Amino acid sequence: MLKNSRLIRLVCGDKESVNALIFTSLIMTLVSEEFPAVVPYRAEEITIPADVTPERVPTHIVDYSEAEQTDEQLYQEISKANVICIVYSVNNKKSIEKVTSHWIPLINERTDKDSRVPLILVGNKSDLVEHSSMETVLPIMNKYTEIETCVECSAKNLKNISELFYYAQKAVLHPTGPLYCPEKKEMRSACVRALTRIFKVSDLDNDGILNDHELTFFQRTCFNTPLAPQALEDVKNVVRKNLTDGVRDNGLTLKGFLFLHTLFIQRGRHETTWAVLRRFGYDDDLELHQDYLFPLLKIPPDCTTELNHNAYLFLQSVFDKHDKDRDCALSPEELMDLFDVFPYVPWGLDVNSTVCTNDQGWITYQGYLSQWTLTTYLDVQRCLEYLGYLGYSIIAEQESQASAITVTRDKKLDLKKKQTQRNVFRGHAFGITGSGKTGFLQGFLGRNLVRQKAIKEEHKSYYAISTAHVYGQEKYLLLHEIFPDFDFLSETELSCDIVCLIYDVSNPCSFEYCARIFKQYFMDSKTPCMLIAAKSDLPETKQQYCMTPLEFCRKHKMPPPQSYTCNTAAAPSKDIFIKLTTMAVYPHITHADLKSSTFWLRASVGATVCAMLGFAMYRALLRPR
Repeated sequence: MLKNSRLIRLVCGDKESVNALIFTSLIMTLVSEEFPAVVPYRAEEITIPADVTPERVPTHIVDYSEAEQTDEQLYQEISKANVICIVYSVNNKKSIEKVTSHWIPLINERTDKDSRVPLILVGNKSDLVEHSSMETVLPIMNKYTEIETCVECSAKNLKNISELFYYAQKAVLHPTGPLYCPEKKEMRSACVRALTRIFKVSDLDNDGILNDHELTFFQRTCFNTPLAPQALEDVKNVVRKNLTDGVRDNGLTLKGFLFLHTLFIQRGRHETTWAVLRRFGYDDDLELHQDYLFPLLKIPPDCTTELNHNAYLFLQSVFDKHDKDRDCALSPEELMDLFDVFPYVPWGLDVNSTVCTNDQGWITYQGYLSQWTLTTYLDVQRCLEYLGYLGYSIIAEQESQASAITVTRDKKLDLKKKQTQRNVFRGHAFGITGSGKTGFLQGFLGRNLVRQKAIKEEHKSYYAISTAHVYGQEKYLLLHEIFPDFDFLSETELSCDIVCLIYDVSNPCSFEYCARIFKQYFMDSKTPCMLIAAKSDLPETKQQYCMTPLEFCRKHKMPPPQSYTCNTAAAPSKDIFIKLTTMAVYPHITHADLKSSTFWLRASVGATVCAMLGFAMYRALLRPR
């Protein structure tokens, strides 16, 4: 990620009165393309426009002269510099010696050890000598790793003037320091980590090698040009000659991939490695750039965020890539393999209690998509970040992760038009402690009481998300258990698409809380409400309230109380969740519709058919892979 106006901020020369003019003459020769007859002590600051530089980035050149400037001004320029050119005269031994005795120590004293400013050694007046100073300078370059390169030039003969400034730009845009350690002759660990992630993102079938198709896609992605078949073979042959395990099954292994980039850097082609790193979102410090992880996404008030069709296709391909045993679930090992491109494990211990899992407690395909849906709905910025780690914009060939998100229209407009295009709906479960809210949420995920008791305390979740089918359409229902506090409920706790008022039929004091919550917060709202008679397998007790739950529902034109229990031999019934989702999708449906058995029968039949078709289609998609 390149910022505007960020290149050469400083140039230095020897402090002796004659040699102080050396670099000034170089600057003036660059600008005028001829050797100046009269050289001033210091050239004015010059800006080279982006359109005349090879890297298309503006370049600011700042000269320094002891005759006109103070040491303090020099120190200020050093602190602002992106690259420093140290100029010496090739025909002056004392000038070369001052590079190490004066200039490099002075610069290093005023720059941070961990982020040294790159240095360019410039040997001027090459027209005055027959020999090269490279033999003298080479030991200096080997000793000081911050020195990027050395260029011998002549302002008088216009020799290597443009090359000098090209190398100065290159030292800023494509520095060697963050990539490679010259002393150890190996890539730095941060560079290895970044390239390892890039390899794993590019390994589309997760077989540990980059085949010809993946290498061609990688080449086109990074350099906007395909790689010819012969060129592919030439690359692999270079690796074969140097590494025994760099190529496997005619594909490039991770070791081979890292070796190629080490070779690029050692041969001075580190701009190739930088092009790859920057295409995959890395900044100059080899961290993923904030603009890459968090692209701009505008979300108006009262709108929600969902994944679109292309995003679900991408996430399905990621799931398929890591579901090696094709059992439609991710084992802990497969899940950790998926998260290997993340800097941390993104999902907490509670995720297995938030989404559907198989009998072994592993996240199923449906549960996996549900967790992504939940993250997108509750914290879209986190979703953008996660998609960035997975390389969504690169693999899906999109401008950014923002293209994976659909921002829904204002809910008030949906209510006015009595229709919605939303696919994710939020339900809040209210009830006193012990009323059965947690059991209700876990029942939605297909867990009966026996399976719920096996959930460890630290793994428990206040959310549950899964799908329900409404008239043949798959919708996500996100349920959230609200902590019982009658005196204060936040705007977030009150903002939902369906309200679940849950009471324990065996507790005589349970219903009153639901009645009070409804009358205080929801009686005059347009949010549909449903009363849930939980623990219906237990003997029903008369509730200590002025009217029965059924009478309360009739009075307030609510559907009658819905009996529910998760104390079943098999998975609890999902019928009630289909009803809740239908009410959330169609909040304008009448009380008469809600009481109609035909209405609920149509919804239930559509759900059954779609669930069977959806699973069959996914298995069919997996079969040929």
